[in-house]
Amino acid sequence: MNRETRRILRRLLSNTSAILGFVLLIFFVVVAIFAPLFAPPPPNKDPYIMPIVTWSSNPLPPSPEHPFGVAGKRDIFYGVVWGTRTAFRVGIIVTLISTALGLLVGAVAGYFGKLWDEVLMRITDIFMAIPFLVAAMVLTTILGAGLDKVMIAMTAFSWMYPARLIRGNILQIKEEQFVLAAKALGVSDFSIILRHVLPNTIFPVLIQASMRMGSLVITAAALSFLGVGAPQGYADWGALLNYARNWMLGGQGEALKYWYMTVFPGAAMVLFVLAWNLVGDTLRDAFDPRLRL
Repeated sequence: MNRETRRILRRLLSNTSAILGFVLLIFFVVVAIFAPLFAPPPPNKDPYIMPIVTWSSNPLPPSPEHPFGVAGKRDIFYGVVWGTRTAFRVGIIVTLISTALGLLVGAVAGYFGKLWDEVLMRITDIFMAIPFLVAAMVLTTILGAGLDKVMIAMTAFSWMYPARLIRGNILQIKEEQFVLAAKALGVSDFSIILRHVLPNTIFPVLIQASMRMGSLVITAAALSFLGVGAPQGYADWGALLNYARNWMLGGQGEALKYWYMTVFPGAAMVLFVLAWNLVGDTLRDAFDPRLRL
């Protein structure tokens, strides 16, 4: 183990926020992997569809059989556990695809400049001018309900941020001596971008991607809460909150009577976002050269 690796590990282990972030993230990973053990799905049924456990439309409080209570005739605990898999699925797929698109657009605009830069950045500006949640909601409504439609809509309006970031980084580094030397030796532009430019500019984009994971999951949950995201009964934290819309004010003189309908799905979302934000901050602090002094 070299000195730089030891320095990074010391910085991580001495940072309480870093430890908390990784512990929370590992917790969610364990829940997602072992979801069939924590909340066994009905046989021969789609495990992502929360089973109906009662025919009463009224919420049921936490009990030994349903530790998080029942909302919309469905077990909240089952929805929270399997909703963890949904959160990872949405966050990882949308982040990977949108980041890849952003890298492509930003690398072409930043490296080639001139007309390429002008056209691509003006298109990027147009997309950035559209409110993200509103645009995703409209496109999801047009495409139809379904988690795959949600991911398409979110990807279509989230590639601009990595594109802007990678373009700015490439504008700074493309005039460096090692890039100019590669050009002088006749190395193709594609090889220069892939082998010299991106490896020296991509890390801030990866940090940003890790921090966007949480916000993308929140957006997907918001769309499900509004009824244009996950289909009826799908294991999604936003869908669980959708069941609580008519019960959030509680009963007469009992404002917190149905607290469990919002607390458990809401806590899962908050902790999931917190985990990714803390991990992103940790990686930035550990690897950003401006913070090493």
